[in-house]
Amino acid sequence: MKFRFELIHQSKKSRARVGRIHTPHGIIDTPNFVAVGTNGTLKALDNRMVDSIGLQLMFCNTYHLLLQPGPEVVSRAGGLHRFINRQMPIITDSGGFQVFSLAYGSVADELKSRGAKKRDGHVLKINEEGVVFRSYRDGTKILLTPETSVQTQKALGADIIIPLDELPPYHIGAEKLKESLDRTHRWEKRSLEEHLKNVQNQAMYAVIHGGVAPELRMESCEFLKNLPFDGFAIGGSLGKTKPEMFSMLSGLLPRLPEEKPNHLLGIGDLESLEQCIPLGIDTFDSSYPTRAARHGFLLTNEGGIKVEKADNANHFAPIERECSCWTCQHYTLAYLHHLFKANELTAYTLASVHNLHFMVELMKRYRQSILDDLV
Repeated sequence: MKFRFELIHQSKKSRARVGRIHTPHGIIDTPNFVAVGTNGTLKALDNRMVDSIGLQLMFCNTYHLLLQPGPEVVSRAGGLHRFINRQMPIITDSGGFQVFSLAYGSVADELKSRGAKKRDGHVLKINEEGVVFRSYRDGTKILLTPETSVQTQKALGADIIIPLDELPPYHIGAEKLKESLDRTHRWEKRSLEEHLKNVQNQAMYAVIHGGVAPELRMESCEFLKNLPFDGFAIGGSLGKTKPEMFSMLSGLLPRLPEEKPNHLLGIGDLESLEQCIPLGIDTFDSSYPTRAARHGFLLTNEGGIKVEKADNANHFAPIERECSCWTCQHYTLAYLHHLFKANELTAYTLASVHNLHFMVELMKRYRQSILDDLV
C-alpha cells in the first residue's frame, strides 16, 4: 500500500477534521496520538503489547538509533519493523531534534520555561554541510548532514521520515532566527532530493519553522508547499507559553494544504490536544502519558490520579471501572499503589498500559465528536 491521505469529514464547528493516513504498514486514523519509542520501544512496554493496545503510529528517534545499535544492524535485521517486532506504522525524525534539544532543551521544556540555557559539549559546529555533535555514549564526533540523516532513515525503513532541520531556541535573536530558517530550508530541500533518489515506499514530511514570528512561519509554509513533500510537520520553538503556541498555530494551519496530513512535533498533553484539534492538527507525538505513568500519575476521565496517595492503599477496584485495558481488567488500584511503594518495575508496565490505552480511547472519542460536528 502506498502512502496517501484521505479526508473523511470536516467539522462544521471548527477546522477539526477526521481522516485516514494510508501507509505500507496500515492505516492511521486522524486526529491521533503518537507515542514516542525513543530506542525502538516505549519504556516498560514491549511492541506486541503496544500493537494490541491499538497505537496506530509510533515515533522512533533516529539520533538514538544511529548511535545504538546503528542503522547497519537494523538494516541487516530487515528494517525497524522486523527488528523491534512492530506490525503497525512507524515515523522517525531526522536526528536533528535530539542533537539540538540536547544542546538547548526541548520544545516541551520551553513551554514549561525550562529551556533557553545552552548546554555545553554536545553541538560542536553548525555549518552549511550539517551539524557536528559529540555522541553522548562515547564522545565520538559525528557529522549529521541532510543526506546522512535520510540515508539512516532509509536503513531504518520507517513509513514516514523527516528532513534534517535546525532547532533554534526561543530566545534566539531575529537575525539569527532568519539565518537558521534559511539554512533549514536548504537542508530540507537537500533531504528531499536525497529521499527522492530512492523513495522505497516511504513518505517525507516537511518541517515548518520560524519560531513565533508570524511572517517567518508564513515564509516557511510558502517555501515548503512548493516542494513535493507528502505532509507537513510543525517544529521549531512553539512559544514560551501555551497561549503563544495556540496563537501561532491558529494563523499557520489555514495556510497548509488541506489535501495533505500535518503533524505537531513534540506536543501531546491533554490541554494541547483539546485546544489544537479544533485548529486542524492531524497527529501529535509526545512521551507525556508514558512518562506520567512512570511517575505514578494515571490518566482517567475524571482527572488524574496520583497512585501513591495513601487513600489508594485500600482501593480494591480498577483505576477506572469502565476501562477495558489489561491493567484495569486484571488489577486493582491498591495493587498498583503497593507496586509503586515497593519500587517494583511491574508498576511502570501496568501504569503505562493504562495511560496509553486512555490516549487511544480519547482520540477515538475526539474523532467521533468531529464526525458529529461537536468539536
